[in-house]
Amino acid sequence: MSKKENFLWEKFYTKEELKVNIPNMSLYTYMRRETKSYASLTALNYFGRKISFKMFWDYIDKCASALKSLGVKSGDVVSILMPNTPEAVISFFAVNKIGAISNMIHPLSAEEEVKEYIVKTKSKILIALNSTYSMIKNIVKDTHLKKVIIASPSDSMPIILNTLYNATSKDEKVKEDSLFIFWKKFIKLGSNNDKEEKGSKDSIATYLHSGGTTGIPKTISLSNRSIIGVNEQAKVFFPEAKSGDSLLLILPIFHCLGLVVGMFIPICRGATSILIPKFDAKRFDKLLTKYHPNFLLGVPTLFEAMLKNKHLEGVNLNYIKGLISGGDTLSPGRSEAINEFLKSHQCKAKIIQGYGMTETTGPVTFGTKGSAKLGSVGIPLPGNIVRICNPQTYEELKPNEVGEICIHSFVVMDGYLNDKKATKDVFKMHDDGRLYIHTGDLGYMDEDGVIFYVQRIKRIIISSGYNIYPEYIERVLKDHKYIKDACVVGIPHSYKQEIAKAFIILEDGVEESYTIKKEIMDYASKNLAHYMLPREYIYKKEFPKTKLAKTDYLALRDELIKKD
Repeated sequence: MSKKENFLWEKFYTKEELKVNIPNMSLYTYMRRETKSYASLTALNYFGRKISFKMFWDYIDKCASALKSLGVKSGDVVSILMPNTPEAVISFFAVNKIGAISNMIHPLSAEEEVKEYIVKTKSKILIALNSTYSMIKNIVKDTHLKKVIIASPSDSMPIILNTLYNATSKDEKVKEDSLFIFWKKFIKLGSNNDKEEKGSKDSIATYLHSGGTTGIPKTISLSNRSIIGVNEQAKVFFPEAKSGDSLLLILPIFHCLGLVVGMFIPICRGATSILIPKFDAKRFDKLLTKYHPNFLLGVPTLFEAMLKNKHLEGVNLNYIKGLISGGDTLSPGRSEAINEFLKSHQCKAKIIQGYGMTETTGPVTFGTKGSAKLGSVGIPLPGNIVRICNPQTYEELKPNEVGEICIHSFVVMDGYLNDKKATKDVFKMHDDGRLYIHTGDLGYMDEDGVIFYVQRIKRIIISSGYNIYPEYIERVLKDHKYIKDACVVGIPHSYKQEIAKAFIILEDGVEESYTIKKEIMDYASKNLAHYMLPREYIYKKEFPKTKLAKTDYLALRDELIKKD
């Protein structure tokens, strides 16, 4: 390895900006250090109820103390099955203060998925949304859970909204017993006098669930170091955010982008996180005009919703200082359309894209420091090294040559939980002596060091920012007694980018009927997350094959596209 390497993108930064130091502490300790002078500012805004940083710290301390009273200790795992509510954010930091690990789960995950995530991580405590009560009762006997804390979206709402929500809620009534306890009763078990803090930068902070680089669902271990590291980078790549600013937190915190960029970074900057537990695109205009957020973070469909919302015609959006798009790429045409929309609404900001994945704790590149060329995903953040390589030989390619995007950084994951082989497969040693994550994505770097994303090598569907993995859905479907074979493809969609559709071959002797179709759909609903469910099931007698005798999913996809 050479003593000093000169990377193309470094010219965008000063020497000082390229130096990133990560303190040896937990996320909680780091957050308290970063926000110590913001006590009177608003940390969270939930349906108009404002929680100051002082109240936020006290809630976290009480939650941590209450968890300890239930026996939670350093290294234990606490699962959080919640949308964007104050209870979810408070719990995340409280678990970290103890030195325990947060296992973040999508509350709309299928029953079997939730059980697998809880069992795989050996979670002792579950903090869950009240609407998941029935599901939890069905699976709890097969888990290690000692206590389930039930929180309602109404727990932190202003009084009038709380009353209205509880009067109209159709959720099953929760019955407290030796296993289940309500959030409000649980939090009273704690005290804000316990000042003990545990965890170092190398301790695991959270488990997030993603498809990995192969499309097969995996549990990703992220350390305190990784998440703190992204915030230290953010001081350089997004200096516009200041204390007292606000961000509309629509992306869920059980996803990496929402957790790290949407929640952790703004809080550490002293900004207000406006928590949106459930996003309704048709009401996007009301969110903007009510809260006047300074920053928007979202997947491309969020910004598509902004463009299509007729109620925003003539509305002044000059309070918006920054817009970040992630989770999928925006075409140059759509980027220009969004920028024109912003300009016509008196907003000087322009939309900026980045590139990253859960394995890299979110953003690896960002259109910062004047690097936001149209259609690009920006330059590597300070401390990150990106190489564009031949996928087979790992040979680094020349500028403007398309190859696999490979990443070396101090913010990458520690690995896949309980899967050494998959971890080894994704980390590869290169000739410069560094370990790189091989992303499975194709892109190129221009002569200025700016990265352009091209397409996925891996077979994956992205719908409204969610990663949908065809191989996983196929495996679930093929476990059904009536299904002989299945193939899932992604079809272009005007609003969601893509939607999943499933081709089915029934077992010999099984005839296609309404009863059979309904049973298969019910089975899928129980075993797949809502966002993974195929939007259509097409029944066939056989599938086209490639020269290698494999199902030709591209031919099936083309068949549907031509039909539509």
